[in-house]
Amino acid sequence: MESQLIQITSGRGPAECCYAVSRLAPLLQREAEKRGLKIAILEKITGVDNKGYKSIMLSIEGTDVSDFISAWQGSIQWISESPFRKGYNRKNWFLGISRFDQLETMSLNNQDYKVELMRASGPGGQHVNKTESAVRITHLPTGISAIAQEQRSQRMNRQLAFARLQIKLDEQKEASKALLQQSCWDKHNQLQRGNPVRVYIGKEFRLKPGA
Repeated sequence: MESQLIQITSGRGPAECCYAVSRLAPLLQREAEKRGLKIAILEKITGVDNKGYKSIMLSIEGTDVSDFISAWQGSIQWISESPFRKGYNRKNWFLGISRFDQLETMSLNNQDYKVELMRASGPGGQHVNKTESAVRITHLPTGISAIAQEQRSQRMNRQLAFARLQIKLDEQKEASKALLQQSCWDKHNQLQRGNPVRVYIGKEFRLKPGA
């Protein structure tokens, strides 16, 4: 049995890219379920102007999870008129799917991280964890921390907390090196956008044959 986390993200894209994230997630979920995989949404971040989602994080468990993710991982292109801006010339929108590699094997003894186990709190009645399966991970050099308590499994909460922390650290790195990051991001986008792993067409979000 294999378990991994993936993120569907609009990157720095506008509301149309966030909308595409919300349309792509159900398609990925249905395909995973057809393969007999267990898939669950762990986190959604609301998109630009509350339209769609900036990112969606999912967990996938089952046999041959890596093969399934490999068929999706990378840049996704959506060719369509904007559903929000009538007459807008742009018709190509891009989003990305990435996995969080080797989260399970990240060293808990790394001096840069502090891992704390605790009991989950908050509403939920019988569905709230009764044992210390919640996890807080702090990056000591920056003081940035992330918590996960949604899952009953301590292992899954640890993975989710590491993923959230990784995202926060990446965001801070971008903020502190804005100009350099922008230059690198533009070059990265040019490369990725030229090689989409999947292309969808129209407001119906139909997969382009042969793409």
